[in-house]
Amino acid sequence: MSEALYERYKDALRRGHFAALHGRPEEALGAYQEAIVIAPDRALPYVSVGGVLARLGRADDALVAFDRALARSPSDESAWRGRADVLVAANRRAEAAESLDRLSVILDEQGRLAEACDTAREGLELAESRDRRRDVEAFARRLRSEGRDVASTAALGRVLGILREPASKPRAALVSAEVTPPDAGDAADEAAARSMAGSPEQVATDPVRVDLMAAAEAALDGDDLDAVRTRVLAASAGQRDAGQLEAALDTCYMALAVVPADPNIHLALAALYLDRGWRVSAVDKIILLGRLADLTDDAATHDRLAALVGERLRDEPRLAARYG
Repeated sequence: MSEALYERYKDALRRGHFAALHGRPEEALGAYQEAIVIAPDRALPYVSVGGVLARLGRADDALVAFDRALARSPSDESAWRGRADVLVAANRRAEAAESLDRLSVILDEQGRLAEACDTAREGLELAESRDRRRDVEAFARRLRSEGRDVASTAALGRVLGILREPASKPRAALVSAEVTPPDAGDAADEAAARSMAGSPEQVATDPVRVDLMAAAEAALDGDDLDAVRTRVLAASAGQRDAGQLEAALDTCYMALAVVPADPNIHLALAALYLDRGWRVSAVDKIILLGRLADLTDDAATHDRLAALVGERLRDEPRLAARYG
């Protein structure tokens, strides 16, 4: 495409976007059609047409536009998302879930694990199936071992909330495959990187006490964050005392989706990591939490860290200088 033709193409797109934003759909469609004539092999004008048609309630026409975009760019995120949204609006939930399944694979291939997990979770919410649940569980396992930022923490909390069985019946442990804990060498690289430090090993599936699971689920309801934190910690402590370490970990992870920076929950996680034998991950968590406490002058958190180190990590050289 020549430079002059490319400028005409961009101008048509700009006019289409401007008209769409200002509530002039027919004008927008005309401009996008100009862009299609100039560059018929590009996906973007078709995606834009699909978006306008969807807002006009022309679901079938919108799907045709999105499919034409995908024929030109099979990994186009906007086209898959637009297609799924139209199908949801048309109450074609199973088809929408299939589009989200495909999008989750694309996002995963791009290295966007948290977004891939969220997208797969949306598909599972739309249409339950054994294969789809299995795929979502696999994403959750990977997030627990690979997630190194706040987005991963939040995504894991959301997906665990979906994967929980109803409180009226026990649920199997989420993790069934062995995963290697992350390398501790990059613990100092970024503060958020260790909010999810630690990963599950293969564990036996133990029956979960229904009353404790119900308490954990109830703890996450409500708008009072202080009350949520108090109830979550109590529920997690009850699960831990009952030997339900995986359930206690899940409860804390879900809580971090609501209160991601709460030091008390991170402290509870550090203790649970030690219970599971994940010493390196527990130490990384404590080091990170100490740095965050420095930033906020949180003496109470430092005191609790010192108590945990004194009780369970007295011989840890990485903590000796500070808490020895």
